[in-house]
Amino acid sequence: MSDGKRGTLIIIGGAEDKRADKRILKIVHGISGGQKSKIAIITTAAVNPDGAEKEYCKIFKDLGVKSVYGVKIDDREQANDEYHAELIEDADCIFFVGGDQLRISSILGGTKVHESLLRSLNSGKTIAGTSAGASMMSQVMVVEGKDDEAPRKCTLKMAPGMGMLRGVIIDQHFNQSGRIGRLLAAVAQNPSIIGLGIDENTAVIVDAALKFRVAGSGVVTVVDGREILYTNISEQNQNEPLAITNVKIHVLPEGYGFNINTKQGIMERDLNFKQNDNSEEEES
Repeated sequence: MSDGKRGTLIIIGGAEDKRADKRILKIVHGISGGQKSKIAIITTAAVNPDGAEKEYCKIFKDLGVKSVYGVKIDDREQANDEYHAELIEDADCIFFVGGDQLRISSILGGTKVHESLLRSLNSGKTIAGTSAGASMMSQVMVVEGKDDEAPRKCTLKMAPGMGMLRGVIIDQHFNQSGRIGRLLAAVAQNPSIIGLGIDENTAVIVDAALKFRVAGSGVVTVVDGREILYTNISEQNQNEPLAITNVKIHVLPEGYGFNINTKQGIMERDLNFKQNDNSEEEES
């Protein structure tokens, strides 16, 4: 199915509907190739990897996926194994479950599996991730931070991510956990990057041109700090409340979008999420 063009990223804010409409997971299924697709479930982040694998395999099989299988990688030796790298490259879609994003980056980062993931993305395949599987996609990722309080300079800790989407930093469970403060702190520290705060049961779908559309029941909050005029982020007292002026914020519900290259919102609402060429028509 690859034509040499970069594939699609589906970045899910966590707690996606798995029982009723399953809208976001249906979009993953469709973009990955519909009934002809092969989906690999990566459980590295999960506290209960066997349970997570079983849950998502059943969901995608019920949606009609031809082949879905778990890839359980618990250490760097396994991540450098050719067998696991080949399982990645054989899939049309690689889906990361939630848990701890630092486990993903510290176990997979710089390994043969990591190289396979980047090759897969750059050859037209789909990479999807929910919760921790969303945060890890950026080059710099949020590891932890205090929720639901005024932004402070010590609000968060960051670490290198997996580098699938450059120029952004991603936070998930966003409005449900009150994480605007820690995303503002992240952007204040890195004003050249765009902050993406993704709500639960909501996804950002990033195409080859680095334009994304929003799907799901919540919103995506985009924080653009390039025109910040003042911030006290570099001053000494780490517990001091954050001062920040002239930051730009976009709030985007389903169908609206954003161009990561031009840093412009896409206000023409579009609810059609295109499938890959090997997808079959869905039954009405």
